[in-house]
Amino acid sequence: MVLQNNTILITGGSSGIGLELTKKLLERKNKVLICGRTLKKLQRAKQKLPSLHYLQCDISKPSDCKQLRNWVLENHPHCNVLINNAAIVHVENFYRDDDILKKADAEVQTNLMAPIRLSKLFAPILNNNKNPGIINITTGLVYVPRTIYPFYNATKSALHSFTQVLRSQSTDSPIDIVEVQFPAVDTPWHQGNPPDIAIPTEEAVRKMIEGIEKGHKEVQVGKVKLLYLLSRLAPNFAFRKLNSL
Repeated sequence: MVLQNNTILITGGSSGIGLELTKKLLERKNKVLICGRTLKKLQRAKQKLPSLHYLQCDISKPSDCKQLRNWVLENHPHCNVLINNAAIVHVENFYRDDDILKKADAEVQTNLMAPIRLSKLFAPILNNNKNPGIINITTGLVYVPRTIYPFYNATKSALHSFTQVLRSQSTDSPIDIVEVQFPAVDTPWHQGNPPDIAIPTEEAVRKMIEGIEKGHKEVQVGKVKLLYLLSRLAPNFAFRKLNSL
């Protein structure tokens, strides 16, 4: 997959990795569409990057996923790449939070069901255009869970599994199915408290693009490859080490 001269939709493209990715893809002569829940963030992104296009929507809602599909179909029918980037996280104790099930549902709908829905809704649009692709953003935590996240690890692990199955079932389809697994990245996602091992957003996005353009179907950014190897060779050590950081 060559990330140039495409029309690319990025969910959660108004901040963090999504915004940096939007910037880099615009520099590479792509038309970039983004969506997000917060209008002010979308407007700020537009001010920084005037050539992008945006739609405010909440992809955790099936109706908003359909609204997004219709907006793209009507206004940007040449869309050929979908990047499922949007995600949320809760740092909570499962037993102590009375609202924990509501938070679990929110993460499942945003981090897992939305990429599944959008992949299904957008497949006909992507198939109508050259060089179609779906890129799902996950994390090295699909191999070793971080215990401060009661649901995030599970939703991303499920998305990892779904992506593998989708790739297998796409052998007769022109759609290229790619997964990008990030380590900790220094973004607003960490709410001002990124771990010491977090890498800069610019580095994360640069390595993502390099891996995709080399033809990798699973792009393991930064130390994700090391975490994967440790999880295979010494899973208990990997679990203890990751959760001591």
